[in-house]
Amino acid sequence: MKNNRNRDTAKNDTAKNETAKKQGRIVPDTSVIISGVLSMLINKGELKDAEVIIPEFVLEELRSQASRGREIGFKGLEELKQIRVLEQEKKLTVVRTGRRQTMEEIQLAKYGRIDALILDVAREEKATIYTSDLVQYTVAQAENVDARYFPPYQKKETILAKMMTDDTMSLHLKEGCAPTAKRGMPGNFTLMKVSDEELTPKRMEAIIKEIMDACRYEDGFLEEDSHSATVVQLGNMRIAIARPPFSDGIEISVIRPVAKLTLDDYKLSAKLKKRLEEKAEGIIISGPPGSGKSTFAASLAEFYEKKGKIVKTMESPRDLQVSPSITQYTKLKGSFENTADMLLLVRPDYTVFDEVRKTSDFKVFSDMRLAGIGMVGVVHATDPVSSVQRFIGRIEMGMIPHIADTIIYIKAGLVEKIYTLSLTVRTPTGMTEADLARPVVDVRDFESGALEYEIYSYGEENVIIPIKSEPLSPLRDLAKKQILATLRKYDKDADIEFVSDSSIIAYMDNDVIAKVIGKEGKNVKELEEALGIHIEVSPKVETTGKEARFVYDETGGYILLNFSERLHGRVANFYVNGEYLLSATIGKGGSVRISKGSDTGKELLKALMNSKVAAFV
Repeated sequence: MKNNRNRDTAKNDTAKNETAKKQGRIVPDTSVIISGVLSMLINKGELKDAEVIIPEFVLEELRSQASRGREIGFKGLEELKQIRVLEQEKKLTVVRTGRRQTMEEIQLAKYGRIDALILDVAREEKATIYTSDLVQYTVAQAENVDARYFPPYQKKETILAKMMTDDTMSLHLKEGCAPTAKRGMPGNFTLMKVSDEELTPKRMEAIIKEIMDACRYEDGFLEEDSHSATVVQLGNMRIAIARPPFSDGIEISVIRPVAKLTLDDYKLSAKLKKRLEEKAEGIIISGPPGSGKSTFAASLAEFYEKKGKIVKTMESPRDLQVSPSITQYTKLKGSFENTADMLLLVRPDYTVFDEVRKTSDFKVFSDMRLAGIGMVGVVHATDPVSSVQRFIGRIEMGMIPHIADTIIYIKAGLVEKIYTLSLTVRTPTGMTEADLARPVVDVRDFESGALEYEIYSYGEENVIIPIKSEPLSPLRDLAKKQILATLRKYDKDADIEFVSDSSIIAYMDNDVIAKVIGKEGKNVKELEEALGIHIEVSPKVETTGKEARFVYDETGGYILLNFSERLHGRVANFYVNGEYLLSATIGKGGSVRISKGSDTGKELLKALMNSKVAAFV
């Protein structure tokens, strides 16, 4: 009897299922509503006189997504509005069913709880579940619930792709305006109309839908997911979408690189290549928007990668065109500070930071550089020295040369200017009194070595003073030869710089400075009297503090440099034979830990064994 009842029940359920199919009873889940399949089927005439059962869970989930500003929530609600319009046109019947979610169900939503509830509704209503979620479709089949699967996306040529030509640098679309594009190369482009037809809000929304679908199912990812402001990285295109109230109308901006270059394409001097390869570890690439900064940064990243360095990037959005072996990181939990913490564990040789904008970005860049990682930063600047000015006020002035030692200014896709930064203690140019000596950051042209700017504190302000470089007069040239002949008795590589007709700066090795000055300045006074000129003695190798003693030890894969515990938190600058090697923050217990496996660690270990390392704190 029991078996007979079960067979009768099964027959009844089968009959109900057949009736449901004939009547077209449908339960759509969130995925199929977001993809707009229902309205499309009805408009095409493929779905007639259907009864659409919309569970309360679906509406709540879409409302939740929209409340958080997510694009998919707004798309789903827009589809429900369209379904209501079709109901008014007598093309289908809409039925609301179900209950509101419990707090537990809301918390379990990301684990598929809502999909399970929607499946229960379809089972209870003897209806067919429509879905664009392959997992939901598979589960429905496993549980013997009638289901139809609609692929969420079919690849096709988009409206956007038709507008983008090979030489299009950027595309600018706005409702009520004709589409325009920048075409050409950095420094040589033209802004032109793509067509004379003005873009309507409906067409703009169609373009946005194609972009979001392609982002979800092709090579793309969302960097900023908000209905008012969305940033999408789609292949090599960075797409920014703005809607009211953030903007006064719907706008789409598409930016992409039009060239992928290597460092050899820039025809850099052998001197600069050598510096980039051997010495420069705090590099700032600056220039105005669209000048080719990121293209140069990508070329530099691949240059280091081919030299056997471990290279990572920090980007938001991630749009640098680099080889797959270079991992591209974005903000971790919404912050580059968290990304930096992760990178310190990864221990790259070089990190490319594209782009350094906010004060927090400058601090992250500085912390990573002082931790011993080679840094390449991309900064917006109207002229070469402006990139240095952007550090002032954000970073202690005396630390700037240790954070950014090389400035590369890009304009129209070419390297236009290169500066090197160094720190010295002397009287600034134009000042003659010895008691006006102070720490001065020298900004010099890399190729010529000419001093072009000085940065120092004046009163309570940090100032940048341009230095007019003038050729030495015959009289000064003769005086320079006589002065150098005297000073080179102490240091055969000594050099001088004229501050005025009656004052010079003498650059000498650190170990002879005490001998030149003499007890209570006796020797330098005698030199001044003999030469008839004021002499300020300055070290050729600059430091940001006093020499500090340390003891080194080896443990596992690391070199331990042990200082006094009272120096905890201070920055130690290490020099090998007078050449700057690295800067590192002294940790708890007064120690600095350097990996033996890194290039810096290998060089440091070799120098330590020969007692050629000096540390200044």
